[in-house]
Amino acid sequence: MELSPAPFFEDVAGGPAGGQAHWLMTSDQKRIRVGHWRPVGRAHGTVMVFPGRTEYIEKYGNTAQEFVNRGFAVLAVDWRGQGLADRLLENPRIGHVDHFTDYQHDVQATLDLADALDLPKPWYVVGHSMGGAIGLRAVIEKGCFAACAFTGPMWGIFFTPVMKPLSRVTAYWGTALGLGERTPPTTTLESYVLSQPFDGNMLTRDPDMYRMMQNQLNAHPELALGAPSNRWLRESLDECEWLMEQPAPKTPCLTFLGSHEQIVDRKAIRARMANWPNGTLIEIPNGEHEVLMEAPDVRGPVLDQLARHFRANQSNGASKLVST
Repeated sequence: MELSPAPFFEDVAGGPAGGQAHWLMTSDQKRIRVGHWRPVGRAHGTVMVFPGRTEYIEKYGNTAQEFVNRGFAVLAVDWRGQGLADRLLENPRIGHVDHFTDYQHDVQATLDLADALDLPKPWYVVGHSMGGAIGLRAVIEKGCFAACAFTGPMWGIFFTPVMKPLSRVTAYWGTALGLGERTPPTTTLESYVLSQPFDGNMLTRDPDMYRMMQNQLNAHPELALGAPSNRWLRESLDECEWLMEQPAPKTPCLTFLGSHEQIVDRKAIRARMANWPNGTLIEIPNGEHEVLMEAPDVRGPVLDQLARHFRANQSNGASKLVST
């Protein structure tokens, strides 16, 4: 694989020294960006961070530092349609995907890069929110992760009783009527963290982490993303239904759920984990959607548990690279 350097905004990432980013071309000809960090000395393996919708590599600089401190290499990806990856619509602020399974092309390109860079095995995955949906399918289909973990995974989308039927009508009928590239009613093209004050936000209870997200987008507005398209919403609802129909994989799993979760469906997460024989669900009291972006007294223990989970499963041997 020929490596092509990509921009990496180390000024706002706050991650370990020596972080690098690369451009990758997927099998369906979309350009994505992948970043990685390595620890000094022998590594326990590589943690692949699968971010959520609207997110980007630099947002996980702090998480990368924490994992590197615990002896892991780290890789994170800008999915198609966000970060510095190819935006898919004329308006770059609309989050869009043609088919949710298209993200698996991004996963495969990322795995190919990890193999080309000889990132230490075994490989593990942490999927957050939308990345939790992408990651669960990858765990089911790829067979290359020794263990997996999820934080606020999007195995269902939370809607209020009033918004649930309206959202489904918008997603399915809007797309069927040729409005798939439009955004749902009441949504905005502004970035959530720039339009929503800290008070009342649904992401974190840590003002410092919220300020970090705001500073990153103010410094590099090209990373910002607003509402999803109707097509993205329809594809996501279909993917969540498919995921919930699948039997739990044999891969050891650790999932974290904030007790105040208001973005993804808590019932879906509890149901999925209740049927995962080799899985554990930990609920974080007073936690919001992003437990890895909570205050140090919350995210520190979460990261410790993730590190123990991965080290305990080093010998699983599920480190083959599955090509498609």
